[in-house]
Amino acid sequence: MREAPATPRQAPGKRISFVLAVLMHLGLAAVLIYGIHWQTQKPAAVQVELVRAVAPAPTPAPESKPEPKPEPKPEPKPEPKVEPKPPPKPEIAQKEKEKPKPPKPEPKPEPKPEPAADPFKEQLRREAEQMQQRKASAAAAQELADLKARQASAAQAGEMNKYIAAISLKVRSNIVLPPDIKGNPEAEFEVTQLPSGEVMNVKLLKSSGHAAYDAATERAIRKSSPLPKPSKSELFERTLNLKFRPQED
Repeated sequence: MREAPATPRQAPGKRISFVLAVLMHLGLAAVLIYGIHWQTQKPAAVQVELVRAVAPAPTPAPESKPEPKPEPKPEPKPEPKVEPKPPPKPEIAQKEKEKPKPPKPEPKPEPKPEPAADPFKEQLRREAEQMQQRKASAAAAQELADLKARQASAAQAGEMNKYIAAISLKVRSNIVLPPDIKGNPEAEFEVTQLPSGEVMNVKLLKSSGHAAYDAATERAIRKSSPLPKPSKSELFERTLNLKFRPQED
């Protein structure tokens, strides 16, 4: 009889590799389990039993991820309270109701066409305007002439007053007052003279009531001949009325 063939022996290196693979899978499973339950449970001692038989490789447990914490929901902001507006006062409401409506613009009347100008009336109007202008010019010229005449008369009166004052001053310088005269009586004389100022005649027109004063004044007038001449020849007067008082102002 033949002998049964001997069972082939496994190589020692393959056995060691298998054992190391089993150890690595067991260690990985222990790390995963320890990582999940390390906060609640104390780590348990891991015992590894070396067996000779080849055990099937354990299926790795699925990795459980920690559940995320729910984010806090933001609290809704309180909506602002809208206070209701008080109802309008009856007076204000009444005034608002009583506001008058703006009046509607009235249509403007269309301008009437001007009638055609009448040439005859236009000629009369121009002649009337020219006549009015001529009257206004004549009135202005007359007013200017009157003004010049008044100015000339005033100037002549001033020069005449100066002429009479010069004659009176010369005559008073030749009067010899009587010693018994009283008061301030006035005597008026009419004097006739030549253009040269020579006195031709003296006539008493109004007595002072004092004969001696009247006679003394007449002698003084005759003694003052020739009388002073006026500054302008046109102011000369042949007959002069002269008044005298013992005490002149």
